[in-house]
Amino acid sequence: MSENKILFNTGSLDELSDEIGKLAGNDDSKLKLTPENADSGLAKLVLTLVELIRKLVEKQAMRRVDGGSLTDDEIERLGETLMKLEMKMEELKKHFNLTDRDLNINLGPLGDLM
Repeated sequence: MSENKILFNTGSLDELSDEIGKLAGNDDSKLKLTPENADSGLAKLVLTLVELIRKLVEKQAMRRVDGGSLTDDEIERLGETLMKLEMKMEELKKHFNLTDRDLNINLGPLGDLM
């Protein structure tokens, strides 16, 4: 059994967060939800997921463009849609005072999300 795994913890949420912090070694990029910051924490989580999905869709779109399976009109619409989505993400990040770094949540031993 590895010393770096939390198998069971009956302590408080703060103790659990501290324990996870010790494993990850980086407090800056972790998602910290408390009753006081639930709104901004939830916004950070949702925007992180949306950004991850946006990047995956963008990569898949580029594969299709490079593969030649799209018409010129489809490529144009796809580019416009991805551009608008990116602009909306920037607007939402600004509204919630978040940066790209904020959305790159640290997953502990797995590393950063993006």
